[in-house]
Amino acid sequence: MVEPLPITRRRFLSSHKSLVTVFWIAAFASLFIWQSRGRGGGGGGASLYRVNGSLSSVFWWTATTTTTSSDAGEFPRLRPVSFNLTDFGAVGDGVTVNTEAFERAVYAISKLSKKGGGQLNVPPGRWLTAPFNLTSFMTLFLAEDAEILAVQDETLWPLLPPLPSYGYGREHYGPRYGSFIHGQNLKDVVVTGNNGSINGQGVYWWKKYRSKLLNHTRGPLVQIMWSSDVVFANITLRDSPFWTLHPYDCKNVTITNMTILAPVFEAPNTDGIDPDSCEDMLIENSYISVGDDGIAIKSGWDQYGTNYGRPSKNILIRNLIIRSMVSAGISIGSEMSGGVSNITVENILIWSSRRGVRIKTAPGRGGYVRDITFRNVTLDELRVGIVVKTDYNEHPDGGFNPQAFPVLENINYTGIYGQGVRVPVRMQGSKEIPVKNVTFRDMSVGITYKKKHIFQCAYVQGRVIGTIFPAPCENLDRYDEQEQLVKQSDSQNATDIDYEI
Repeated sequence: MVEPLPITRRRFLSSHKSLVTVFWIAAFASLFIWQSRGRGGGGGGASLYRVNGSLSSVFWWTATTTTTSSDAGEFPRLRPVSFNLTDFGAVGDGVTVNTEAFERAVYAISKLSKKGGGQLNVPPGRWLTAPFNLTSFMTLFLAEDAEILAVQDETLWPLLPPLPSYGYGREHYGPRYGSFIHGQNLKDVVVTGNNGSINGQGVYWWKKYRSKLLNHTRGPLVQIMWSSDVVFANITLRDSPFWTLHPYDCKNVTITNMTILAPVFEAPNTDGIDPDSCEDMLIENSYISVGDDGIAIKSGWDQYGTNYGRPSKNILIRNLIIRSMVSAGISIGSEMSGGVSNITVENILIWSSRRGVRIKTAPGRGGYVRDITFRNVTLDELRVGIVVKTDYNEHPDGGFNPQAFPVLENINYTGIYGQGVRVPVRMQGSKEIPVKNVTFRDMSVGITYKKKHIFQCAYVQGRVIGTIFPAPCENLDRYDEQEQLVKQSDSQNATDIDYEI
């Protein structure tokens, strides 16, 4: 039975839900306006910059009369030179394999770097291809109703060395399958369009994975490595074989106005966006519904991640709607051995999901998760809202150091609202991995069960400012709204974790 909230809290939640509804309607109206302006023709780009130590973005789409003709109409010209995929003999019937056409087009653009690069326009149609690489100073533009389809034959997918921060393929020792669309050591790459789509046709891979018929780790849908000044905007990514969008050791990445989709069940490991050892990144204004974490921030796995030594830092995530029925809306870890810091997550709606926001790690990881802010997060019909888990014991091999304990500190939760949440908070620190300097402020989450222990803590040190609902665990100090200490906790090491709820 649902526990009735006090009248004041019911009014607050009702008012807040109305405000959230208005906010998301406005956000998606802006997205559609942006799309319609893009269809009207124009040139544009994106940049990420820093103001007073924080990340901001500028995304522009300026009108121009310069267009490129194609069989299906016109494309905005975003580069000095542009090509149509059909110029290279491609056929968009969903049957013809167009790998050679894509490769020839990318090669032609690679020769234009000193002239500002080139643009490849993909007109409406279903363009089947094996995996292909992008090049620097390139814009890939997908028209409305254009769909790039991945071939369903793993023999056509290249094998690549394991990621250096993971030690071996994530699922198997040895080489891993490359991504469907791939890029390494690139600069100034834009993948955009009028909401065209890239389809990994992942069912083929998911069935083989579950049947244990694959000898190598599945490849992501899109993977960009060791690159800078990268933009993904206004397209749909769907049905990835593995992780969907995986920027690896990249700088200055903008991901905006995206739709990322996979079945919420029976689509294993189809994370939406996985920033991995990346810095200076913006993820905003997007919808994600997938079969694993909506977003998972990573930085390497155990001793391999520690030795690689590339943290994920300076990442702003905002204005998203996320659904994850089997995992979490937004996760940090569990592969975080290179460190994760200065992450802001704000204006997020997570609905009909297993978990809301989660930090996961384990002994052997090393590294740190620090200076993390969750602000204005709405949780709607979840099993667990806020999660910290420190015993996520999955390791690449036996070479990890069991005494390498990660550091978790300076984690702030402000403006956390919701309804229909079974356990609003479950923060499971440990003696070896305590959770330090946690702050809760302005929180009101409606619950589905009348249980005593629904704000669960173990080895947590921090504070609550003002009144929050549900009542916090005894581990936390209590402060009033003026941030004056009211009651100091003497039970920071208390354990109140109940997985039966």
